[in-house]
Parts: sequence; structure tokens; C-alpha cells
Amino acid sequence: MTPDKTLIATDVTLSDEIATAPPCVLVFNASDPCGAGGLSADVLASASVGAHALPVVTGAYMRDTAEIFDHVAFDEEAVAEQARSVLEDVSVQVIKVGFCGNPENLSAIAEITTDYAEVPVVAYMPNLSWWEDEHIDAYLDAFRELILPQTTVLVGNHNTLWRWLLPEWNQTRSPGPRDLARAAADVGVPYVLVTGINHPDQQVENALATAHTVMVSERFERFDAVFSGAGDTLSITLAALLASGTDLEAATHEALNFLDQSLNSGFRPGMGHLLPDRLFWAEAEDEDTDEGDESPPTAEDFSLPRFETKH
Repeated sequence: MTPDKTLIATDVTLSDEIATAPPCVLVFNASDPCGAGGLSADVLASASVGAHALPVVTGAYMRDTAEIFDHVAFDEEAVAEQARSVLEDVSVQVIKVGFCGNPENLSAIAEITTDYAEVPVVAYMPNLSWWEDEHIDAYLDAFRELILPQTTVLVGNHNTLWRWLLPEWNQTRSPGPRDLARAAADVGVPYVLVTGINHPDQQVENALATAHTVMVSERFERFDAVFSGAGDTLSITLAALLASGTDLEAATHEALNFLDQSLNSGFRPGMGHLLPDRLFWAEAEDEDTDEGDESPPTAEDFSLPRFETKH
């Protein structure tokens, strides 16, 4: 009888495959059809730094590269079932919470993170100015009550976090990272990564802070362009690096530099904003490339026939 070679190979190598498997990050986020942010950004960026994303779809954006027109949220039971199905099968090192669509989904996610309390949570709060005010208020209130008490690191733009966490700020100076971290600490968040702190010297500061100190502070030259998807890129990269065992300060440094290089290699696939290139590291330098012809290849270039089926 001929032995089953596939079965034998699996038996021999299974333990080695488990030992060398990439760390896994459970990601709650929306589908983004233009690829600016959302789950597509999560999958690409996490893979780029050596982690495996487990994407749970919370809903879908209606958007292009210039703006978000609307969002349709998934039913909370569908969101919970996606997550619990994979959690019963796969060991997860970090959970990332992106945009979840409505308070009902946030409640379902909070139940899951409570059940897996030993898993760190990286939560990202995007700019919601495209949404209607009543939806924004309900979402922010639910996020504060349900998600923040279980969040390890909160990531967000300086202005977004300012309006949300310190709405009654009345000092002449802008709140600093520690001010925002203190406000977050009041609801249980130990660390806050604040991005986009503007400085008059054409530089932007990003800082990881606690209520007591600024742990990491890095400045980058401000890009003369508008990007979509930077926040999702940074938050998932940080989550993936933490999942691999990198300590928080080192992971923050690496994630910020990954974002900077992604933005520096940014591209404009449509007529709107630039998108981060999360695969910048895979770009091959070919000195023999004819720089005079930069038009994209067509079907004919690959000897592919055009689709001519008539209906």
C-alpha cells in the first residue's frame, strides 16, 4: 500500500508550523471599497510587519478616495458570530477596534473583549465629521462607556481626541498629550497615542503618553498633501508589532516610522486623496525601467482578450 505522503508530512511538520506561525490580531473594522482605510488597510499593514490579521467586518463605507458618503453597519449578532467563531479556533495576541458603525456593535465587541480580558486592545478613533451629529454623539458615548474601559492603547488625531475627551477645554493653549491621556485615564485607558500635533516649524508631532509622562515623542516633516487611511495604518501596525512581542515604546517608534514611510511612498489611485503605500518595502528599484512611459499596462500588454460577452 502506498503511504499517504500528505498525512505524513502534516504529522511531522505541524508542531513546527505552529511554532513559526505569525502572531494573530483580531480586527473589528469596516470594509472600505477604495482601500484607503478599513479592513484592507488592516490586512496589508499587519502582513507587512509580520502579523496575521483576522478581519471581522462591522459594516461597509460608501466612499471614494475623496470623501465618505455613508456607512451601513452589520447586525451586531453577525459581528459577534464572526469574532467568536475565529476566537474559538485561533489564539489571538491583540485585538484592534476600528470603526464599528453603531452602539449595538460596540456593545457586542465589549462583551467579547470582556470574555478575553487577557488580550490587549488597541482602539482607534477616526474622524467622524462626515456623519450626522446624532449618530456621532451616540457612537462616541457608547465607545467611551463600553470600549475605553477595556482599551490598552487609544490611538487618535490630536483634534479628534481633543473634541471628544476634552470638549470643555477653555485654556488658551491647546491640550498636550498628557492632558488627553489624563482624560482617557479617567475612563480606564492607560496609554494614548496622539497624532498630528501641529507645530509652527512645518513639523507634526506624534506622542505616546500616560497621565503622568510622555513616553515617546517623534516629529516628522509635514507632508504637503492630504491622505486618507493614515490612522488605520498606524493603529493596526502598532497592534501587530505588540502582537509579535515588541514592547510598547519600541512598537510605537516602529509603527510611526512605518507610517512615515508609507506616506512618503503614497499614491493617488483616483481623483481624491493620496493613500499610504503599506507595501513600500516591496518596491523593487529597476534602473533599466523606461521612466518616459509610466502608463499602466492594459489587457493587451498581458495578451488578455477583452471581455466581449453580450447579454
